[in-house]
Amino acid sequence: MTKDDLMEHFDEVVTDRRLTRDVVEAHLAALSTDAYLLDEYHVCASGGSSGRRGAFVYDFEGWVTAWGSLARFIMRMTTEVFGPDSAPPVVAMIAADKASHMTAAFSQTFRVPGLRLHRLPATWPLARIVAALNEIQPDSLQGYASVIHQLAAEALAGRLRIAPRIVGTTSEPLLPEIREAIAATWGAPLFNALGTTEGLMGVSCSAGRGIHLNDDVCIVEPMDGAGNPVPPGERAVKVYLTNLYNLTTPLIRYELTDEVTVLGEPCPCGTTLMRIDDIQGRLDDCFTYPGGQTVHPLTFRSPLGCERDIIEYQVCQTARGADVLVRCQGPIDTTRIAETIRAALVDLGLTGAEVSVTPVDALGRQSTGKLRRFVPLAGASAGS
Repeated sequence: MTKDDLMEHFDEVVTDRRLTRDVVEAHLAALSTDAYLLDEYHVCASGGSSGRRGAFVYDFEGWVTAWGSLARFIMRMTTEVFGPDSAPPVVAMIAADKASHMTAAFSQTFRVPGLRLHRLPATWPLARIVAALNEIQPDSLQGYASVIHQLAAEALAGRLRIAPRIVGTTSEPLLPEIREAIAATWGAPLFNALGTTEGLMGVSCSAGRGIHLNDDVCIVEPMDGAGNPVPPGERAVKVYLTNLYNLTTPLIRYELTDEVTVLGEPCPCGTTLMRIDDIQGRLDDCFTYPGGQTVHPLTFRSPLGCERDIIEYQVCQTARGADVLVRCQGPIDTTRIAETIRAALVDLGLTGAEVSVTPVDALGRQSTGKLRRFVPLAGASAGS
């Protein structure tokens, strides 16, 4: 099952005949704070960072399971850092502010006693986020990976003056350059959370590399492009997810396009749940050109990620190559970077490739505040 299959046959898939797509979409459109649909359901929309938006309905038992299968990991990491008997930390979370998105809805349904949680919309201007954080002085800083990356640059520039004891990233790939920037800026323990609206959850472990998944309540099948199983240690281009706890929107072998690598060796922490390496991208981030050439996002990420003065970037596919927008904290050689990427595209068979690299003051974000890092050409198919 794909997201297109789900949305096109939504009324047939959900198990309560009252939950038509029109009813669910109207509920999502009207949400301002967390609210029940038909007095018993929670409805969330996927972020749409990979293209088409999806809608998913949970009954309360399923909603509790989704939250619990994520929160157990985060609480373990938090307890390790602050201690079991410490006062609840001050937490700043920079992510979606609308209850139609899971990161916002969870915190409105479930409250940790005494927790001092401050939610800041990722869609705020960066200067406003910085000012709020300087006032809040969080013990725990959490948010979208691309936003935390920007905040690390603000801290290095002296504008952000906080000293978090733990940092968490979520909802976007934690790229190596982002991990390195966070470590160099704050030197705090870092947890990387995976949370999908479809119900696959996981958080990194302090005892070793990788992210533990909730495969005690989901069946997770890493696959290659042809739908064949991929063994541990090899990169899978997609995952077939069977959610065993959401009985309202049943997902059986549902296709997630995240590229994952299962780590086969036991984790030092003793947890036997499936463990994957940091997700670096998704199949949907690949560009397919008119001549049939498929270009993996690493073709762009490798040269862009090596530039210390590039804070963040967005790659927009064109018919003959790409236009790359970059936010910088210092001067960069745009001609050299563009030529490096152009040469790589030519090597992949894109004859006459054209690439531009343009510094900008800000990058456009989606309504959730997420950054769509790779934008395919309109009308072109992403992935392969």
